[in-house]
Amino acid sequence: MKIGILYICTGKYDVFWNGFYESAEQYLLPNVEKHYFVFTESKNIEKSTFVHTIYQERLGWPNDTLMRFHLFLNIETALNEMDYLFFFNANYTFIQPIYANELLPTATDNFLVGQIHPVAYHKQRSQFDYEKNPASTAYIPASAGNYYFAGGLIGGRTSEFLKMCRTLKQQIDIDTSNNLLAQWHDESHINQYFSQLEPKKLHPGYCYPQGWYLPFEQKTWLLDKNKLGGHAFLRGENKQSNFQFIKSKMFYLKLVVRAGLYKIFGYSFI
Repeated sequence: MKIGILYICTGKYDVFWNGFYESAEQYLLPNVEKHYFVFTESKNIEKSTFVHTIYQERLGWPNDTLMRFHLFLNIETALNEMDYLFFFNANYTFIQPIYANELLPTATDNFLVGQIHPVAYHKQRSQFDYEKNPASTAYIPASAGNYYFAGGLIGGRTSEFLKMCRTLKQQIDIDTSNNLLAQWHDESHINQYFSQLEPKKLHPGYCYPQGWYLPFEQKTWLLDKNKLGGHAFLRGENKQSNFQFIKSKMFYLKLVVRAGLYKIFGYSFI
């Protein structure tokens, strides 16, 4: 079995790569063959037998995230060699083993995987932040949708995942041609798709933001981007002094070490 992992780290997001890769190798589907498809312009990420770099410059906000399905379909031939595909946000770090039986979907899940959003697991349907503009292809009527999914972790069997990518690419292109932008960009479109084909649902412990407390087993850390200069800096929208950036990278290296210690001591140091 081959697992394809889709990873976008343009701009300064490559600072997350080593921690993501090392923790994924240790904890994500142990002993399963994993191939990493890394969309980046960084020279700090080395190719290998299992790490495939695809040159990708920044597209600017919000296209860096909105156009992810377009990027994936650019390498559809290579992705078709995988059995399952998963996309993870750049700031994921894995801290406990995640096995096939808990991650891989079945026919009852439409062979798709979604991540229940950590800000919405306890909310009523009426409180979900679905796209409300009926002119957008991401619109979800009041009669649809039972869960609110995060955009930072999606996956599925390759054929079903790529079918989803083609559908969402088409919908985003339609919105773009009509001068429309869904409120939460790709996440709004993902929720629209999952409102029709409900996926396997991962609890928020698989998307556990750093510094939060959630009543779920913690399987990952979703590292706080503000600790590394903030969203705008990582996207390359503003500058930070060399001293500040070095300080941020040192902080991140500490997080990676602590992720390993979590396994030993069983609790978070952060």
